[in-house]
Amino acid sequence: MSVSTDDRFAPPQAPVEDLVDPNAPEGNLAGRGIRLVSAIVDALIVFAIIWVAGKVVPALTAMLQPAADGGFGSFRLLPALIGFLLFALVQGWTLVARGQTLGKIIFGLRIVRSDGSKVDAGRLLGLRYGIGSLAAINPGLSMVYGLLDSLLIFRESRKCLHDTIADTKVIKL
Repeated sequence: MSVSTDDRFAPPQAPVEDLVDPNAPEGNLAGRGIRLVSAIVDALIVFAIIWVAGKVVPALTAMLQPAADGGFGSFRLLPALIGFLLFALVQGWTLVARGQTLGKIIFGLRIVRSDGSKVDAGRLLGLRYGIGSLAAINPGLSMVYGLLDSLLIFRESRKCLHDTIADTKVIKL
């Protein structure tokens, strides 16, 4: 039996790369390190406010405690909801008005759409931050989402999972 040189049944040959629109205004993509530092500053700000609120309203501290079993399959709806609401109260106005969290303001970063346009409130709070907050309801899901979210920044486009979901990018001003 002879081997045919017919390529009709050969698998397609296509380069696999990050999908980046070559016509989109690139801007100056923010570096990975400065994005990490900015996120840490944002987290510290929110945690400080939660700590102060817990001292003023001790019942808040009890509501934010993880479930008694704390296992992989446990659900923490109330702490995730309170955390998202506090985040939205602290960061929401600057996010919607300027496309910046307080950490991003400090380090001169801004969130924009992939085409460089302004991001609307629903996309920012719902898709970019809300989906991650929903993942926080379950510790196992939260770990998987957090790991994927963090690792995807190492693509050429420097987009985390939340950037891809919301069709956003972070630029340096």
